[in-house]
Order: sequence, then C-alpha cells, then structure tokens
Amino acid sequence: MDFNILIVVSMLVSFVLTLLFGVVYIEFLKKKMYTQYILEDAPENHAQKAGTPTTGGVFIVLPIIAASFAVLTMNQSLTHTSLIILMTFLFFMLAGLTDDLGKIKHKENKAGLTPRNKLFFQMAISVLPAIYMTIAHQTYLNVGQFSIDLHYLYPVFVILLMTGVSNAVNLTDGLDGLASANCAVAFLACTIICIISGQTDLAIVSAATVGSVVAFLYFNRHPAKVFMGDTGSLALGGLLGVIAVTGKFELWLMFIAIVFALETLSVIIQVTSFKLTGKRVFKMSPIHHHFELCGWSENKIVIVFSLVTLIFCTIAVTLFKILW
Repeated sequence: MDFNILIVVSMLVSFVLTLLFGVVYIEFLKKKMYTQYILEDAPENHAQKAGTPTTGGVFIVLPIIAASFAVLTMNQSLTHTSLIILMTFLFFMLAGLTDDLGKIKHKENKAGLTPRNKLFFQMAISVLPAIYMTIAHQTYLNVGQFSIDLHYLYPVFVILLMTGVSNAVNLTDGLDGLASANCAVAFLACTIICIISGQTDLAIVSAATVGSVVAFLYFNRHPAKVFMGDTGSLALGGLLGVIAVTGKFELWLMFIAIVFALETLSVIIQVTSFKLTGKRVFKMSPIHHHFELCGWSENKIVIVFSLVTLIFCTIAVTLFKILW
C-alpha cells in the first residue's frame, strides 16, 4: 500500500477510535467518580475545574497503540523499533495512571507517586529504548552533516532526554487543551520528519498520535469535559522523546518541543530565583499560569502557545528537509 495512504489511514483510525472510546470512557469515569482534585496553590478560577473526569489519557494511548499495531501489521512493517516505541509508550501510560489513581484514592492532588518515585519510573522506562539504540550502534547525534558519537554516554543522554520531555509535557498540561493542542502540532512535525527520512514505522505511529490527540481535543477543549491527567501527559511526553530518539532527530526537539521546554524553564527560573533572592520572576509558574494571571483567557493562551509551537515546528521541518 502507498506510504502516504498508510499515514492517513493510521491517523483516521486512531481519530475515530479515540472519539468512540472517549464517549464510553468519560461516562465510565463519571459513574466511578474518577475526577480531578485541584492544587490549592493553583489560580483561583481553577477551583471550578474540580470534579472534571481525569485519566483521559487512557483513551489517547490505547487507540494509538491499536491503530499503529493494525496498520503496521497490515503493511508488514511491524519492526522491532516500532514495538519498542509502543511498549515504552504503554509503560509511561501505566506510570501516569498509577499516579492519577493514587490522587483519586486519597482525594488529594499531591497524593499519588512522590516526585522521586515518578522520576524513578520515568528513568527506568527510558532505559528500554536507551539500551535498544545502544545495542543497535545508533549512539550518534546528527544534524545534517554534523555528527557526534556519544558511545556509552548515549544511554545517559536518552534517559535524561526522555525523562525531561515527559516531565515537560506533564508541566504543560495545566490548562484546557494546552498540552493536547501543542502535542498535535509537535507530533505532526515528527510525522513529516519521519516521512522525509523514509521511516515508515515511526511515521505511522506518529500519525496515529496526531489523530488521537486531535480527537481528544474535542473533549479537552475549554471548558474541558475530561483531563488527560498524568496518564496522558507522561505518556505523550515519553512518546515524543522515544520517537525522536529512534528516529535519530533528537536535537530537533529543541524546535519541536519549544513550548514544553519553555514551560519547564519557567519553573526552574521561578524556583531558583525564589531560593536565591526570595523573589519570584513570574506571577506563577509554569509560565501559562503567569499569562493567566495577567488576564489572558485559557483559549488565548492555548492559541498563542500552539502558534509558537507551529512556527518552530515549521522551522524544524524546513531545515530538516534542506539538510536531509
């Protein structure tokens, strides 16, 4: 079957599955009272979000895996690499689900996994693709003609990268539709890059992710009917990282994940400034809360941040095509 048709099929199948599964799963969450508990130090207007169903990441991840597996099998391109990607994705989802269920059980947003335990799980899961790529002798980083082989430092790089991206998407998931909208753009860029580099298996998985996240955005746009929770944000961040690693465009994440990186940087700046000077740089971090307290609506923040991601992703894809 034609490569481009496979991409479209993967995207559409995942899109439809997510819409169908979402309707059923949200009703299940409402009946079971699997709802969100809001942080006490969140902006005041977030109190109205309490009671919104969470763990919506389940109906993002499972349709992506199902659609990817079906299309890859149909095309006879279910490679070891694609299996590693899907396994890593599933493990990140389970780690996030464990965290979310802990919060639900104890009816407290700060319950669930401790930051140390969450970090441990993220790093442990990242070991799988790190070892796989090392065994495959894919330990180099390259941009165009520039290439550097990290050798045995590469697994450390992969673990830090994937853990960082997973946490970055998790931090970004603080407003209705913010993480899902930016993920849709980021994974679209990944899909195009994989198409350019001829990596059919990765392009199919990435395209399925675009379809699922866009469908999820239907339920997650303001006012959100469901939150993805750590179940979705940790998984999507981990998937973004592992696709970049296995697709050998790790350094391009500097462009593709620009908003996620800025969200993380804002937290680092805020914490560091407060510890050193006792003063805060932003009204609140991550930075989307700063703009929220400046009077921006949630929809405006989502649109502006998504446009920033779109601009930088366009730059990444254009430069990648030129250098390829």
